[in-house]
Amino acid sequence: MTSYGEKMTKAAVFGSGSWGTTFAMILAEAGTQTILWGRRAEVVEAIDRRHENPDYLPGVRLPDGLRATTDPAEAMDGADLVVLAVPAQTLRGNLARWVPYLPDHAVLVSLMKGIEQGTCKRMSEVICEVAEVPLERVAVVSGPNLVGELVQRQPAATVVASVDPVVAKRLQEACHLPWFRPYTNPDVIGVELGGAVKNVIALAVGVAVGMGLGNNVAATLMTRGLAEISRLGAALGADPHTFAGLAGMGDLIATCTSPLSRNRTFGENLGRGMTLEEVVAVTKQTAEGVKSCESVLELARKHGVEMPITEVVVGVVHDGLSPREAAMLLMSRTPKPERYGL
Repeated sequence: MTSYGEKMTKAAVFGSGSWGTTFAMILAEAGTQTILWGRRAEVVEAIDRRHENPDYLPGVRLPDGLRATTDPAEAMDGADLVVLAVPAQTLRGNLARWVPYLPDHAVLVSLMKGIEQGTCKRMSEVICEVAEVPLERVAVVSGPNLVGELVQRQPAATVVASVDPVVAKRLQEACHLPWFRPYTNPDVIGVELGGAVKNVIALAVGVAVGMGLGNNVAATLMTRGLAEISRLGAALGADPHTFAGLAGMGDLIATCTSPLSRNRTFGENLGRGMTLEEVVAVTKQTAEGVKSCESVLELARKHGVEMPITEVVVGVVHDGLSPREAAMLLMSRTPKPERYGL
């Protein structure tokens, strides 16, 4: 059995959505033997036979060596690297079903950008709890990685985070391509918070864009949103430098400014006056910030951290607050120093 300190040679990616399929593509192109697990037999068959995921990445040619299966035992057989790419709120239940097949020394990798509802736990915490593994066997991948650009092989970078530098280095090697550049970082907390909370801020930016507001507002929301992320990170013990990097500022910029961003697009539709139900009906893929915003706010309150943008996003998305009322609440707050709470 391969230990997690040795070179990773086989990866199992669980989740055949757009990001899971794209990361499986990256691993396979980087020379890592990769198998993709999917729930739906027709999607798995299309990937295996036609080398295409017609539901999530239509028209994108996948590597010939990438295999797919609906059998979790087959996917995990001999895997050194188990990549989890399911919606954040489904991780606990899914992983509990997959744990019996988990190889003894496999590293578990989270691609998910969310905070669990009810527990306010980050995805790495859920993984450690459910799989009963030490944090040294967990890694996180997060950064400005818009799928629509990655599948065109446009240059991009990301962050590979693990408290074990050997694990981080091995995962870095497993997904390094001429057009995809992974950087290592030991700050799992900061990398996860950057990925989760930026989705909430992107909802706010999207709402502002949908209301017809301009770049000043978008820049203000992004900058003050980064301040919120940094305050929460400081309370949880994250490295503040992480938030100035790819998993913080980088991911925030990409998600808040690109029309390819699910969360920004979701917010735009709300800003244009659509109801939550109407937006959900036209949104084909998961916008993690919609559910995680409540968990982020609860986590912040538990640690005494003020997050006003997150508060109004929760109000607009879940509590019937109108976008115009949300804007007034933010603008009417009492004046403060720019770096308060840090």
